Amino acid sequence: MASNKKYWKSVEELKENSSIVDTLKNNEFVEEIPTDEFLGNKESLETSSTTRRDFLKYVGFTTAAASLASCEGPLVKSIPYIIKPNDITPGVAEYYATTMADGFDFANILVKVREGRPIKIEPNKEANGSTNARVQASVLSLYDSLRLKEPKANGKAISWVDADSQIISKLNEVKEAGLSIAVLTGTCASPSTKKLINNLNDTYGNVNHVVYDAVSESAALDAFETMYGTRVLPDYHLEKAEVIVSIGADFLGDWQGGGFEVGYSKGRVPQNGKMSRHIQIESNMTLTGANADKRLMVKPSEQLKALARLYATLTGGAVTMEVTPLTETVSNAAKQLIAAGSKAVVVTGIQNKNAQLLALAINKVLNSEVIDVVATKNVRKGSDASVAKLISDMNNGAIGAVIINNSNPVYSLPNSAEFVEGLKKVKLSVAFSIQDNETANAVQYTLASPHYLESWGDVVIKKGQYSLIQPTISPLFNTRQFQEALLTWTGNTSSYYDFLKESWDTEILNGTSWNQALHDGIFIVESNEEISSLEVDINAVLGALKVESSDFELALYTKTGMGDGQMANNPWLQEFPDPITRTSWDNYLTISKADAEKLGVTNYHVANGALNGSLVEMTVNGVSGVLPILIQPGQAKGSLGLALGYGRKQGLKQEMQTGINGYRFYKDFNNFQSNVTLKVVAGEHEFACVQLQNTLMGRGDIIKETTIEDYNNVDSKEWNKVPMVSLDHNEVEATTVDLWDSFDRSIGHHFNLSIDLNACTGCGACVIACHAENNVPVVGKEEIRKSRDMHWLRIDRYYSHEEDFAGDNELKDNGKGALGFKIAMDALEHPSENPSVAFQPVMCQHCNHAPCETVCPVAATSHGRQGQNQMAYNRCIGTRYCANNCPYKVRRFNWFNYPNNSEFDYNMNDDLGKMVLNPDVVVRSRGVMEKCSMCIQMTQAAILKAKKEGRPVNTNEFETACSNACSTGAMVFGDINHKEDTVTSLVEDKRAYHLLEHVGTKPNVVYHVKVRNTQEA
Repeated sequence: MASNKKYWKSVEELKENSSIVDTLKNNEFVEEIPTDEFLGNKESLETSSTTRRDFLKYVGFTTAAASLASCEGPLVKSIPYIIKPNDITPGVAEYYATTMADGFDFANILVKVREGRPIKIEPNKEANGSTNARVQASVLSLYDSLRLKEPKANGKAISWVDADSQIISKLNEVKEAGLSIAVLTGTCASPSTKKLINNLNDTYGNVNHVVYDAVSESAALDAFETMYGTRVLPDYHLEKAEVIVSIGADFLGDWQGGGFEVGYSKGRVPQNGKMSRHIQIESNMTLTGANADKRLMVKPSEQLKALARLYATLTGGAVTMEVTPLTETVSNAAKQLIAAGSKAVVVTGIQNKNAQLLALAINKVLNSEVIDVVATKNVRKGSDASVAKLISDMNNGAIGAVIINNSNPVYSLPNSAEFVEGLKKVKLSVAFSIQDNETANAVQYTLASPHYLESWGDVVIKKGQYSLIQPTISPLFNTRQFQEALLTWTGNTSSYYDFLKESWDTEILNGTSWNQALHDGIFIVESNEEISSLEVDINAVLGALKVESSDFELALYTKTGMGDGQMANNPWLQEFPDPITRTSWDNYLTISKADAEKLGVTNYHVANGALNGSLVEMTVNGVSGVLPILIQPGQAKGSLGLALGYGRKQGLKQEMQTGINGYRFYKDFNNFQSNVTLKVVAGEHEFACVQLQNTLMGRGDIIKETTIEDYNNVDSKEWNKVPMVSLDHNEVEATTVDLWDSFDRSIGHHFNLSIDLNACTGCGACVIACHAENNVPVVGKEEIRKSRDMHWLRIDRYYSHEEDFAGDNELKDNGKGALGFKIAMDALEHPSENPSVAFQPVMCQHCNHAPCETVCPVAATSHGRQGQNQMAYNRCIGTRYCANNCPYKVRRFNWFNYPNNSEFDYNMNDDLGKMVLNPDVVVRSRGVMEKCSMCIQMTQAAILKAKKEGRPVNTNEFETACSNACSTGAMVFGDINHKEDTVTSLVEDKRAYHLLEHVGTKPNVVYHVKVRNTQEA
């Protein structure tokens, strides 16, 4: 019998003929969605001349989205295209070749665009492009809600027409007064921009272009100019090196622009029984030192002594500097360099012209094939002397106008106060800036610049390699490029695009296609130019070396994530764990354990496992600041380390205002500072550290290691042992035992990911790529302190307690009885003074016998036919049984609804930031588990593309975000049922093993045993 009971949701529904009820019944939205205002009407769209990049009119899935609350999570109603642009297919990604050149990072890249929105950066491998964490994260900076949105004069909005008129008038006044005009930029490797600056000189006269790098390589540039006649940097082909000796050069980090990890890793993977030998002499524990075969800790002042002794040993000269602790190491290094001959190279990061000349001289003595002095690099061009003269001239009244582009000297100059005083004395000060930063607030005219993904341009990263920059989206705000302004101010009515194209057609392309160059992103110009070295008196160089030392010495460096600090408002980079310290959201002073004990400073864990530390006041050459102390294994006694790039305040969200400004201590642009004193002060600091266990505790089945000697001469079963388990009271190999029957996986695709521990440098580019591809949320410092980070991919970093990991295993195995074993394990908790280091990327292992699948009460996680462990987020009820049952601890629980939550004011909490989200991947809601999907959306896209084109999937066509971003080739993804895929042979390699094989999970991620070259001279 049907019920006549009436159900109602509000009192209003009980009223008869209610207009409100009728409206709600017929209309989902009470107010009409303003589609005309957002998209324009049909007539205006039909006559529009806009292109694919004019997404503000065409995009259908971003700022126009109307979010409605529902009981199971947010429901997003999207406005479809009224008229679909011809060159956009919804659901299909487009890729555009362009170049990133922000003055600190330079890279040939591909930009993934969805429905008019750039959402991901990938390396342009056809142009030999590689990316680091910052390049990968730069797409998020496009959607920074605090970007400058319009031009300003003295802090107030102004039109571009008025700004141009006033600036031109003042430039003419400066010209008539006979004063000079200074154009201050970051490293400018753009041929077309240099032409425009020359045109500015032709128009106004006396224009001086000053190049300033926040992190200086001026000493290396000056040294190269002295020896080879050109002020550039050499390139290094580390894949050719058999022996590499680095003295203070973090060449796997940002040394001389970085990018050396590609060649380095090729030489580090054992091929035909050979691999390079890497010796590192340094103060801080760097990424490069962590990857070295032999690492020696010395104070910064002693690095100069080591370099001098190395040169003297190689040439048979006399050594005037006493370096007793270094003698044996330097002597052995010299013998290995001599044995390798032209296959050897020496590099140094000491910012001293004489030290750089010594390194160049050593490579000449060796006749090194590794150093390339012909095809040189343009990634650092700053001149310390020119910057110093500019500041002096400004304060002396010789400068009439200062035009700043792509630089933030008010923040990064060590003598910033002098620069600001000088700005007050010039008639005209202009800053082109993307951000509302310190310099933008110190000048008369602040001109909003577009992001590089909104811009045209060109750059010569390396001699003979011309790269193009093209916009992938129309400018989001009322911005204009520096080059467009120069054209206007010189009376040229052309657009910068026309000027750029004409310049390339007449001077570079030599009759080849502009469109082809734009498509490829790069154009190679062959050159037969030869370079000859000049005579340099090395004895005079040795005599001019001056070593300044003190009880404490400071080594300034840049972090892999933060770089020079210009992307400090990028939450991906703030939350990115430093590869060495595994700490995010922070800047700190690193110190050795011995020095910490002398000072009485500590690091300790609080009740929830988070890390806290003492505070000290550091004074360097009279400049003081209070800093937290982080005790760092591998830090040389008497040395301290501090990262640059932190401490910014203006134009940043409150959460991003982290750390102290290290540039204040960067006197004379020297990365090594003496005259350092420390004083312990009251208080404690809270760190956000994602990895609190330091050592492997002798667990050799997690990271397996061997030496090149054993690799070549001993059976792999000895150094790549398969764990044994008991079956029917017999010891058998764990890989032969199954708890479940296996399925036949020989039909169709079966995906595997190979990770080579020799090629992985720990750089973390894969971590940011995973963030971008899979919409991984940022949770902030407080949540990370509670171990609630959401990274789908982590890079574990382990130290040894003994001299190496083999010593750790031996110590554990020799622990006799319960007490002896306990004593051994207690000791193993503490890293050695100078530990061996190993990096291990860990993500969901996609086990064929996955323990998470068997315990899920609602079948939210299950195994796919193609080898991927899949998650149905809608089914997940958040029991966390799967996380508890996972031996790899790779599952992440959504404690909060990270999007649309003011507590997590990052990219997912405003409409602009949400534009970076990948529409192919769902944004997870509160209370569900999430983890690596092995980028199932990418594998399915490859299958569908091949199907559409009526062909099989090509060899090595399958990729994941991490394998695509990995420049070193450490991560290789593919289909092991496709015998030509590279991963198929890697899985069968004698170095291959699975993580925790004795558990019997049968992972689809395979690791390769780390091989170290321990052969001494």
